Amino acid sequence: FFFFFFFFKQKTAYEIMPSLVGSEMCIRDRYQRRVHGIIKTMKEEKKGVDRRPKKDLNKEMTRDFTLNLKKRLYKIQFKKRGKRAINEIRRFAQKQMWTRDVRIDTELNHYVWKNGIRNVPDKVRIRVSKKKNQDEDATEPFFCLVQHVDVEDFSGLRTENAKA
Repeated sequence: FFFFFFFFKQKTAYEIMPSLVGSEMCIRDRYQRRVHGIIKTMKEEKKGVDRRPKKDLNKEMTRDFTLNLKKRLYKIQFKKRGKRAINEIRRFAQKQMWTRDVRIDTELNHYVWKNGIRNVPDKVRIRVSKKKNQDEDATEPFFCLVQHVDVEDFSGLRTENAKA
C-alpha cells in the first residue's frame, strides 16, 4: 500500500474568483446559509433585515446625557483642556442630534471652566435640546442648545428623554 499525502495550498479569494475587488474579497460574506429550503448568501440575508427602526431626524427633541470628560481629555496638554472639553461637548451634541449648529449655554461654560483651564470636571450632566431654527438666513433647519443639569451624584444616571 502506498499512501500519498497531498498538501493543498489554501487558495486566496482572488484565486477563487478573479473578479472580486475590495471588500468583496472577504470570504465570510460568501458563506451560504439554507433558510427554509432557500440558499442565501450572508449579504442577501443582511439586506432584507431592518435591524433598527429609522430615526425621524426632522423633529424637535430633548435628552439628558452624562458625559465622561475624563476619558475624552486623557493625554491632552494641560493648557488645552478647557477649550478641548467645550469642543468635545459640541462634537457629542452634533453626533447625537444630527445638527451642525450647536450652541452652548453660559451656565455650562461656567461649570466647565470653574476650576481653571487645567482642572476640568471629570463628568458633566447635560441636557441637549434640538430646536427649529427661526433665523431667515440660517443654513441649518435645526440647532442644538446644550445646557448644564446640576446633579449631586452621577451614579445610576442614564440617557433619558427630558421633559421639554
